[in-house]
Amino acid sequence: MEGTEGRSSLSSSVLADWSLVFWTLCSVILPVLITLWCSFQRSRRQLLIRDIFRKSKHDWHYTDLFGQPSYCCVCAQHILQGAFCDCCGLRVSEGCLKKADQLFLCKEIMMRSNGGAHSSMPHRWIRGNVPLCSCCVICKQQCGTQPKLCDYRCVWCQYTVHDECMMDCLKTEECTFGEFRDLIIPPYYLSTINQMRKDKRTNYEKVVPYCRKHWMPVIILANTRSGNNMGETLLGEFKILLNPVQVFDLSKIAPAKALQLCTLLPCNAVRVLVCGGDGTVGWVLDAIDEMKIKGQERYIPQVAILPLGTGNDLSNTLGWGAGYAGEVPVEQILRNVMEADGIKLDRWKVQVTNKGYYNLRKPKVFTMNNYFSIGPDALMALNFHAHREKTPSLFSSRIINKAVYFFYGTKDCLVQECKDLNKKVELELDGERIKLPNLEGIIVLNIGYWGGGCRLWEGMGDEPYPLARHDDGLLEVVGVHGSFHCAQIQVKLANPVRLGQAHTVRLILKSSKMPMQVDGEPWAQGPCTVTITHKTHALMLYHSGEQTDDEASSVSEQDQVREQTDEDV
Repeated sequence: MEGTEGRSSLSSSVLADWSLVFWTLCSVILPVLITLWCSFQRSRRQLLIRDIFRKSKHDWHYTDLFGQPSYCCVCAQHILQGAFCDCCGLRVSEGCLKKADQLFLCKEIMMRSNGGAHSSMPHRWIRGNVPLCSCCVICKQQCGTQPKLCDYRCVWCQYTVHDECMMDCLKTEECTFGEFRDLIIPPYYLSTINQMRKDKRTNYEKVVPYCRKHWMPVIILANTRSGNNMGETLLGEFKILLNPVQVFDLSKIAPAKALQLCTLLPCNAVRVLVCGGDGTVGWVLDAIDEMKIKGQERYIPQVAILPLGTGNDLSNTLGWGAGYAGEVPVEQILRNVMEADGIKLDRWKVQVTNKGYYNLRKPKVFTMNNYFSIGPDALMALNFHAHREKTPSLFSSRIINKAVYFFYGTKDCLVQECKDLNKKVELELDGERIKLPNLEGIIVLNIGYWGGGCRLWEGMGDEPYPLARHDDGLLEVVGVHGSFHCAQIQVKLANPVRLGQAHTVRLILKSSKMPMQVDGEPWAQGPCTVTITHKTHALMLYHSGEQTDDEASSVSEQDQVREQTDEDV
């Protein structure tokens, strides 16, 4: 009996041990299996959604409850996970994507014309998710106030209408394209132009929509990699307000190809809005110069700027501000483009010829819009550029970029890598040799602003000097004593060393290697000769918006000089 009881107790203890092992394994393996299954299902679902996105005519982007609370246009339920169209504004939940593709068409960038040059098209209404604070065009009361899918919005003119105010006549009424009809390319216009090209007719002025004399179609060129990475958001907002064919992402298409749209539009009527930094603006202006070479001068557009870069000195000079962070609605930006005045901007050829008897390399040639420099500011730009190339993801904020510039400027104050520059270079202005004082840097200016918002030529503003302009064919040449001197000039505690104004600048680097930059593009340069001559003019748009006291005084002084010049003439 005792042996039997011992064996039974032993077997029960073994069973208990195995049971413990089994449940322990279950508690470990089961969560792992569930996690793997959920991960597989999630990846499978994402692949299916991406496939729908790829095949759809809508420009879908992910959205969820936390991104922007909205309602599905198919099932009218709250969207927990879903997508929205960047072109027409349609919003649907994840399970309704396929059905939405069948039920709703996106904005048509081209369509058949139904009456020659004066064609029209009806409203394209989409129900629900109307913009906040929008008013009904019938009763003038606010729309979208109910917590459900309600009210209508036209994808072209952006008019909104209550459900109860929607009438049959509105569904067939001609769409006027709303406030920005002077900027929009209508869907039927390009179809008409395409037919005219087949018939070898080029009198596009007769096809101007709405019989309007002041039609000025705008083309949006956005660099999604500039500065604070707002380009992606702006692309969607502009596609909602305009024809999607007018909006281009410069990370996917080159400016030269995008600007060919100008050849399908009336001569001297197109305006281009460049969303990016000064480097992006220079890229677009180079593409416009290529149009001149191709004999397309009559299609040259005027260029406005939405500053998304770090410095934005050209944008600041032309009145578009020192930086954009979403504080101004996109609608107001388009109004500013419509109201802007046309001006000219000098563009300069910078030729760098290396020294040496056996140097068979071709001279390096750059195009300058803003400034050329040699010395501490070029060294800061060179160090910044080198680190951004290594870790570009860290330089996605304008504040971080400026902090890095500040770090390298402080470092140069201690190290002084560019000292005794006056012993290493010779400077000629319009062929006349200039005797240089003790300097660390020389800056050649074409525009009023430098270094992220500093009016370098004016300095403290306490000395008389000829005014700097960006359209007079003259360059302003100044010297600086170092990084600390640059910082003093930026806070108006010091003046630059004004070396003069000239039509042609020649700089000879006699020995050693020095940092140089043209419009923020830096490099290290050995002994060479730098020659700066006038190249061409660019047609720009000037926004005369709100100005600071310094800007207002500078503008008034410039007006006085222009009036005096006119009197002398």
